[in-house]
Amino acid sequence: MKLEAIDRVYFVGIGGIGMSALARYFAKRGCLVAGYDKTRTNLCAALEQEGLAIQYTDDLDLLPEAFQKNSAETLIVYTPAIPSTSTLLNYFKDSDFSLKKRSEVLGLISAGQFCIAVAGTHGKTTTSSMIAHILKETGYDCTAFLGGIATNYDSNFLLGDNDTVVVEADEYDRSFLTIHPDIAVITSMDADHLDIYGDSSQLEESFKLFAGQLKPEGSLIIKSGLPIISELSYGLNSRAEINGLDVRIEDGYFVFNFAAGEMEIENIRMLLPGKHNIENAVAAIAVALKLGIDPLAVKEAIGNFRGVRRRFEYVLRSESHVYIDDYAHHPEELRACFNAVRELYPDKKLTVIFQPHLFSRTRDFADEFAKVLSTADDLLLLEIYPAREMPIEGINAQMLLDKIDLEHKALCNKEDVILRVQEKNPELLLTVGAGDIDTFILPLKELLSHA
Repeated sequence: MKLEAIDRVYFVGIGGIGMSALARYFAKRGCLVAGYDKTRTNLCAALEQEGLAIQYTDDLDLLPEAFQKNSAETLIVYTPAIPSTSTLLNYFKDSDFSLKKRSEVLGLISAGQFCIAVAGTHGKTTTSSMIAHILKETGYDCTAFLGGIATNYDSNFLLGDNDTVVVEADEYDRSFLTIHPDIAVITSMDADHLDIYGDSSQLEESFKLFAGQLKPEGSLIIKSGLPIISELSYGLNSRAEINGLDVRIEDGYFVFNFAAGEMEIENIRMLLPGKHNIENAVAAIAVALKLGIDPLAVKEAIGNFRGVRRRFEYVLRSESHVYIDDYAHHPEELRACFNAVRELYPDKKLTVIFQPHLFSRTRDFADEFAKVLSTADDLLLLEIYPAREMPIEGINAQMLLDKIDLEHKALCNKEDVILRVQEKNPELLLTVGAGDIDTFILPLKELLSHA
C-alpha cells in the first residue's frame, strides 16, 4: 500500500502512546481517522478533542459507516496487545482489509525520508525526544513519532516541513526490524521482554539485526560497552569516542561538558536530572552534530528541554514536599531513577510507591527488582499490573515483597494509597511503574500540596 493512496485509517488499540502518534499523523494528512480502545485514557480524550471518533466497546455495530466496507484507500492499524479474539480485528481480517502493525506503518512512513531511529530497552523515549527537540528548536526541523508526551510540545507527535523523521524504534515483538534508518542510536540492550525473546541472547541478536538495517553510508551511534561493533560509541567514560565529561551538580542542576574528538561544548546545563539523562543528551548531541547543526545552538536547545511526561517528572516541589513520578518498570530503570533522586536529595528520606508491570517481567527479574527496591527508605508495593498477560501461578506482589530486604515495607491496595501516604506525610515521594499508577498523580499532588 502506498502512503499517498491512504485516505481513511482505523486504529485497533488507538489509545497507546505509539498508536496515538500515528493517528495524529494521519489526521494531519487530512485522512479520516477513527479507532477503538477498551479504556478511555487521557490520550484517547485528547484525540477526541482533536476530532477523532473513538469507540470503547469491541462491537461492529458501533463501527463508523466509512469503515464497514473494504476499500483500496482504507488502512487498518493494530497493536500486538489486542487479543486475537477481538471482534473488530477479526472482522477486518476476514473482510480482507489492508492490515498493518504500528511498526510496519512507521516503516512505510519513514521509508522515503531521512530517518533517525532510536532503539534501546530503556532511554529511547527521552533520547528520541531530545533529538526531535534539538531539531525543532534550532530550526533544522523534523517530523517525530515519540513514545511519550514531550513536555515542551505537550504531544507525542511533531509535524515538520522537511523530509527528516525521528522515530522511537521499539524492540518489543521485534517491531524495529521494519525500519531502515540513516542514523541509528542504540541506548541499551538489557534483558527484557523475555516473554517474547525467551532469553537475552535472542534479544541481543534482534538488536544486531536492527543495526544491520542501517542504510548504506548511514551512522550507528551506540552506548559504550554494548556488544555491537560501531565506530561511534558514547558514554561518560574515556573509552568512548563521544563523551560526557566533568559531570557535576550546580545550583540543583546537572552540568557537563561534551567532547567528541576535537569538538568540545562546555558547561551544558540540563533541566533533566541524573547521569543516565546526561548519557541520553550526549547521544542526542552527537546526532545533531552529525547533521551539521551549530554546537552553541545545540547547547541552548539541550538547556531548555523540559523532558517527557512520567520520565523523572517533578509533580510537586515545595519547602515541605518533593514529589517525583517516573515510568521506570525495569530494574535498570529503577536503579537510574533512584540514583538520580539520591544525588539531588542525599539527606531526605525516600518513600517509594512501586507498581510492578507484567507477571513475566516480575518473575524474570524478581531478584534484581528486590535489590533495587531494598535501597529505598520506605516502600509501598502495589499488586502487579497485568497489561496483556494472564496471571502466573506463584508470581505476585507478596512474592516480590518477601525478597526485599527493607525494614519499612508493605503491600498496599490501590484503595488505600492516598490514606497511607497521608499517614506517612513523606518529604520525598517517588511513584514508579508503567501500569495505571499514574492515576494517583493528581490525588497525591493535591494531598501533599495541603499537607
